Amino acid sequence: MSVRLNETQTIVDKMVNFFVEHEDLRTKSWFLSNAPGPLFMILGAYLYFCLYAGPRYMRDRKPFELKNTLLIYNAVQVLLSWVLFYEGYKGGWGGHYNFKCQPVTYATDPISMRMARAVWLYYIAKITELLDTVFFVLRKKQRQISFLHLYHHTLMPVCAFIGVKYFAGGHGTLLGFINSFIHIIMYAYYLLSAMGPKVQKYLWWKKYITILQIVQFLIIFVHTLQIQFQPNCNFPKSIAALLTFNAGLFTYMFSSFYVHNYKKEAKQAAEAAQAKAKLVAAKQE
Repeated sequence: MSVRLNETQTIVDKMVNFFVEHEDLRTKSWFLSNAPGPLFMILGAYLYFCLYAGPRYMRDRKPFELKNTLLIYNAVQVLLSWVLFYEGYKGGWGGHYNFKCQPVTYATDPISMRMARAVWLYYIAKITELLDTVFFVLRKKQRQISFLHLYHHTLMPVCAFIGVKYFAGGHGTLLGFINSFIHIIMYAYYLLSAMGPKVQKYLWWKKYITILQIVQFLIIFVHTLQIQFQPNCNFPKSIAALLTFNAGLFTYMFSSFYVHNYKKEAKQAAEAAQAKAKLVAAKQE
């Protein structure tokens, strides 16, 4: 019994020491970056509103249109995503970083600090994106609030916080770099969609955003998995393993979403077209 207790204490001690050793002192004083408490309070309020308080409040009310709000919000998100993509390019992935293995540096030179600030801004962006779900609730679009949606929007700020707190740079930032590029396209789609039916009829490319997201996670899966086979790579293998697992899980979940929604939709459209053709043929007879 005492042997098992000692082993457990050893594992806990190693985990505590790991995070103490890797704490990024550069970002410690930055907004919402010192401790996870404020973030967990935000996420708790978010889940409470989206799952309970919001639907209850909207139960006997008409949905809000929020047209101008959505136009402004999505335009800001497009701009923010562009800034993040540009800063990720200039701060590392445009030539300074090695795609095979990029250790985290805690240096204070201009390039390293530029990436650290980009990681923090990405973290803040993930918090602002919680409004996606809030707007769904206020517009009474509960069907859009799937388990995948809530899981994704809740987990990403947590992952981003870990990045800011411990790894504000290095190998793991490729996810934010690619994700920011995809969000430029995604929020541009939402911006155009918010302009109304006259524009919406030209928006045929929504499903390709999901495909881009799946490709994104496949790239991250391979990119982080390779760390395990490089004994001389000075990027934490445990963090790389968590990123690999998360990327694999998201690949599966987004793929399932794509099959369930778009393949089923295509099948229904084909069946409707076939039924219409039979009806026309019957009338001609």
